[in-house]
Amino acid sequence: MSHNKILAAIDIGTTKIVTIAGQLNSNNKLEIIGMSKTPSRGIKRGAVLNIEEAVSAISHTVEEVRKQTGLNIKEAFVGIAGQHIKSIRNRGYILRDSYDDEIKKEDTDRILSEMYKISLQPGEEIIHVLPQNYVVDSETGVKNPVGMFGKRLEGNYHIVIGQTSSARTIERCVNRVGINVIQMILEPLASSAAVLTDDEIEAGVALVDIGGGTTDVAVYCDEIIKHTSVIPFGGNVITKDVMEGCSILGKHAEQLKIQYGSALGDLAEESKVVAVPGISGREPKEVSVKSLAYIIQSRMEEIMDAVIYQIEESDCLEKLNAGIVLTGGGSVLRHLPQFVKYRTGLDVRIGMPDVQLARPELKEVIHPMYSTSVGLLLMGFENKPCKDSTADTKQAEIPEFAEDEVNSSKQGSKINDIIKNLKANIIEFFDDGTDKNM
Repeated sequence: MSHNKILAAIDIGTTKIVTIAGQLNSNNKLEIIGMSKTPSRGIKRGAVLNIEEAVSAISHTVEEVRKQTGLNIKEAFVGIAGQHIKSIRNRGYILRDSYDDEIKKEDTDRILSEMYKISLQPGEEIIHVLPQNYVVDSETGVKNPVGMFGKRLEGNYHIVIGQTSSARTIERCVNRVGINVIQMILEPLASSAAVLTDDEIEAGVALVDIGGGTTDVAVYCDEIIKHTSVIPFGGNVITKDVMEGCSILGKHAEQLKIQYGSALGDLAEESKVVAVPGISGREPKEVSVKSLAYIIQSRMEEIMDAVIYQIEESDCLEKLNAGIVLTGGGSVLRHLPQFVKYRTGLDVRIGMPDVQLARPELKEVIHPMYSTSVGLLLMGFENKPCKDSTADTKQAEIPEFAEDEVNSSKQGSKINDIIKNLKANIIEFFDDGTDKNM
């Protein structure tokens, strides 16, 4: 990881859009130097439905971060999720020339590149190819084969696939704000980087990121990623249930869920009643806190059943010694850890994005809703090659016309050099003693 590089990331969610910028300090801890959040518009469950509204919301957060930091952000890492995301497992192998040559990184890269050539459905593309483990001849469960000896090298991979149209639409929205997309990163992977500890990944853990439009799942076992999934239900569905069940406005339902909601109806106060403003001057509506909790619990049971199904698909349910880590804006729901523990029988904790953070000046970033945003930056520093920073000071910018002049001058100089070389070669040819009359 290189220091003093400033990277930016954009988290495009159903309920909010976050642009964040940061750098690594001397201890390889992430320092957040700018962050902006705005309500999301034109986006539902990870898919852009209205490009103009989405571009406007993204532009607002980018400009805020530019003002906060004084930097001109030119490129960013962008999160991707949505119900179009799916994952598969695949295996590849190569036969090496000799048993006596040690396995090199080029060998593993060769298998990895082959994974990008697998057959996909029309309109799909590969987002990530994640190595799981390797087999060297008859030796299984190898995490890093580089330096070993063997003739047959096999690799097991977790491949994340998404719809090309959805990815390109998100990229187009970001490009229209003047930002180049360095890489699209699956959001549950980003959240994992922000909230999971090395011990949890080693012991076996499932990350459950409850967002507004989707619930993202990432399962780790034996220190490797085993399964990823995006469930098309989130906090907004719970809000809609409250709105319909209590016959109130959506904004009142959201406020009611946040202030008085609970994931366990049995733990809600029996006699407590909340008065909600009536619609268009009508009489206030009284809502029982216990009834509210049972409405929420009913939907949470459906979401958790889908989560448990995805964990079972990973074949790791019995190996999750670290249990489940909940994060995302929906994870702050009252009594949710108790509900999930009761439903799954696993240990549960709320994940804050502070595992890799330095002491932040922006205190608000230590909240589950920013796990994906922080994780995108962390994965950006881990994956980005050492090159120019994504953000330059405004004073250091070169006007376009000056750049054109410099480029033209360079091109002209190169052409003159080529002509001189050609002349020299021609003169040399005719002066080398050959018969000029030929």
